[in-house]
Amino acid sequence: MIMSNEMLIVGLLFLGISFLVSAILKSKFTKYSKVPLSNGMSGKEIAEKMLRENGIYDVKVTSVDGFLSDHYNPTTKTVSLSPDVYNGTSVSAAAVAAHECGHAVQHATSYGPLVFRSKMVPAVQFSSMLVNWVLMAGMIVLATTKNPTVLLIGIIIMSVTVIFTLVTLPVEFDASKRALAWLDNTNVTNAQEYPKAKDALKWAATTYVVAALAAVVQLIQYVMIYLGSRDRS
Repeated sequence: MIMSNEMLIVGLLFLGISFLVSAILKSKFTKYSKVPLSNGMSGKEIAEKMLRENGIYDVKVTSVDGFLSDHYNPTTKTVSLSPDVYNGTSVSAAAVAAHECGHAVQHATSYGPLVFRSKMVPAVQFSSMLVNWVLMAGMIVLATTKNPTVLLIGIIIMSVTVIFTLVTLPVEFDASKRALAWLDNTNVTNAQEYPKAKDALKWAATTYVVAALAAVVQLIQYVMIYLGSRDRS
């Protein structure tokens, strides 16, 4: 019961941190979306330019609904940009468009962590459907029969999603690194605009860091419960 209370407290703590980071990220992108690029290029134009200059001609740039819904789909080879990014001519639009194209460059160059992450997708989709139910069942069985086996199965399933979350970190960091290097080297952003683009992508990366830390801490907590049950048996 003590561990359950600790899990609740830690969960609420990370929920609060995640909410704060997300709020800062949204405010940053809103702020920089009001800073126009001196070259007047739209996110769509920037994405297409970055793809071309990296020798990528089989990736489409499309528009999708939503705010910060931008993503790259390696299966369909599509860079999908939200309307504010696709049509926008701001620092935010440049940063996001270049970042998503960074993923396309990773795909084209068979960047290791991205390849590994893509191979994990089916397993993660499967584990995501089961993990909460198995963990819940494991805790109930442990409390009623003192048998930790079901909980161990839940921990193993959860480990798959945690590994996926951790692998996502280098993928996102590298995409931003590629994006910022390209924005700087091609002078798509000038000396005043570049630091703003870098700041926006830094906060975007922070959301993934918080998510990864929360996942690792939660996994550790379940492992401690499992080990504690074995010590008492």
